[in-house]
Amino acid sequence: MAHFAKLGVGNIVETVIVVSNDIATTEQAGSDFINKLYNTRDVWKQTSYNGNIRKNFAGVGYTYDQTRDAFIAPKPYASWTLDETTCRWEAPVAMPDDGKYYDWNEETQQWIVDNR
Repeated sequence: MAHFAKLGVGNIVETVIVVSNDIATTEQAGSDFINKLYNTRDVWKQTSYNGNIRKNFAGVGYTYDQTRDAFIAPKPYASWTLDETTCRWEAPVAMPDDGKYYDWNEETQQWIVDNR
């Protein structure tokens, strides 16, 4: 199955839908099918769960960056920066890799153990 993200104002993803691979033989074919189905002229971009298309799977609220040809999640915290290779946000301090759950504390700029 092929997945398509509808872009709204500012290239913000409004919805993501699924189209059969038999119909979406190309991105243009999928986009044309969706617009004909809904009688619209919306902008649709193909996305994929495995990141093979546009780096990240699109979600509602994500931004499509045309220059990077990538879907980028909303920035979670002011201190985080975008990894240009993966187009994913990274904390200024790496999360510990000890099997525990952590939450980011923006005020202290550190990871805090989440005792779930």
